[in-house]
Amino acid sequence: MSHMVAGLRLKRLPQICYYNAAGFDDLHVNDYVIVDTDKCREAARVVIAPQQLQTAPGNTPLAPILRRANAFDLSQWQQLRLHEPEALAQCRAQVAKHNLPMRLLTAEYNFDGSHITFYFVADGRVDFRGLVKDLAALFPARVELWQIGPRDRAKLIGGLAPCGRELCCGKFLDDFPKASIKMAKDQDMPLGPNAATGVCGRPLCCLAFEQAAYQDAKPRVPRVGETVQCARGVARVVARNILKENVTLQFEDGTSATIQASEVARTGKPPPDNGNDEE
Repeated sequence: MSHMVAGLRLKRLPQICYYNAAGFDDLHVNDYVIVDTDKCREAARVVIAPQQLQTAPGNTPLAPILRRANAFDLSQWQQLRLHEPEALAQCRAQVAKHNLPMRLLTAEYNFDGSHITFYFVADGRVDFRGLVKDLAALFPARVELWQIGPRDRAKLIGGLAPCGRELCCGKFLDDFPKASIKMAKDQDMPLGPNAATGVCGRPLCCLAFEQAAYQDAKPRVPRVGETVQCARGVARVVARNILKENVTLQFEDGTSATIQASEVARTGKPPPDNGNDEE
């Protein structure tokens, strides 16, 4: 149905969830609403307003938005969040007591305190049934433990990427793109240890952002080692920048220059593309 779907952010980690916004056409981005999930009742932030979305992805029926969050809901939620560090410390003490191979990251209450989620990382599966039993005795709330992967951990903890900017996953990404080391090779990135990986240890998300631009420009830019002809004469390509579509040339007299790829002509069969050209 047109203009009756809203995209909501329910927790710190999951993707955007879509809800039936019938009767809430005037919702705006950053408004808060109350919805039911399969676990509990949650306060959710609107990230896609009904005016911005015609239909939700997929054909599954959408659960309805129950109501707008009021000032009491949000104040209560804010107060509960002040207690999350204490809850995390208590949970860590119980993890140590049970000697479990898991690393707790953070705790998260739902808006009314009826549900608390602990996020953790571990190398493998962890049997935390005894831990949950003890936590249930400590907290007057339903306790849930979520094991998350390295990308979710980076999103949750945040930090700086190799480029010096805030992590894309922590700042604006709603889902993790399918990035690969093959993309790094296509983009002439160094393939040494950690050269094309983020703080999560997985291939950089920005590889996926830029892949289409590289694929479009790459055929127009001569490869490193290729011999080309330009206005100054014959030269060999010693470096290239695919996005800027320029090449650095070394001439027979030992001098070099950087010029646009459109200003050179290929003189023969290019060398094999081994993915190790300089950027």
